[in-house]
Amino acid sequence: MSGRSHWRMFFFGLIFFITVFIAGCEQPDPVAPTPEPEKPAPTLVLNIGLIPEQNLFTQKKRYEPLMDYLSQQTGITLKLHILPRYGNLIDNFNKLNLDGAFFGSFTGAMAIKKLGVVPLARPQFIGGRSTYYGMVFVRKDSGIKTAADMKGKRMVFVDRATTAGYLLPLAFFRKLGITNYSDWFKDYYFSGTHEDAILEVLNGYADIGAAKNTIFYRMAATDKGLSEDLEILATSPHVPANGLAVRQDLPGELKKLLQEKLLNMHQNMRGRTILENFGAEKFILTTVGDYQPVFNFAASIGLDLAAYQYLND
Repeated sequence: MSGRSHWRMFFFGLIFFITVFIAGCEQPDPVAPTPEPEKPAPTLVLNIGLIPEQNLFTQKKRYEPLMDYLSQQTGITLKLHILPRYGNLIDNFNKLNLDGAFFGSFTGAMAIKKLGVVPLARPQFIGGRSTYYGMVFVRKDSGIKTAADMKGKRMVFVDRATTAGYLLPLAFFRKLGITNYSDWFKDYYFSGTHEDAILEVLNGYADIGAAKNTIFYRMAATDKGLSEDLEILATSPHVPANGLAVRQDLPGELKKLLQEKLLNMHQNMRGRTILENFGAEKFILTTVGDYQPVFNFAASIGLDLAAYQYLND
């Protein structure tokens, strides 16, 4: 090998060594760690119970827009649970981890006594009413007017845990001298909803029925046969409309927030639209004192709400 070739090989080798050395000395740019995605803040969920005043689909149609509105206004998810029977609301309030419920007057009074719930608000219906009353009715062509006329007939109640669908007729029968209706009637049963009790009498499946006036007249607005074919024999004292009450240990700020949003919903367009479809003008403040007529009515027939066994037989 010539001297020139030797130096050429030595020169290229030196260049290669220097290149490798410099490459090894260079520090790579640090790779920034990939940030972890932010976890969304947990959404607070409140479970709200609802009595089966009407059939399931009608109840959902009336109350779900209200729940959606409150969820949007408060930032809290309100989840609706429609119970199959009135008494289930009391039985299952704790089992279902309910935070509140739209109670009827009787279930509300019992929940105050048995569960210690705190009433927040109830609707004021179109026309200014915030109460309802119960009615006992028959078909006009039944000829039923007196206790003697009722002997051996068929009676339909709504539920043992209702004012209009049970306490009223119970008190009415006692005034007529009927102290044991199970012996007086040929048959009696519980329809489960006010709507069904009305239809049972209208269609002739029962001779005598009991239900609340708000459901009766809401149905009569679309079915003229109700007013034309049914006769009202008795009415009860006025009691508070179905209102929202919550568990006693719900944080005070949540109680206040829910109450404020209900009381003020008539002051914005969306709220007014939902109220109109609900059949109400606005929600009004409700307290334990508003249930005093129910407490008095129960006491007048010797019923202890705290110990009352309300299951249908």
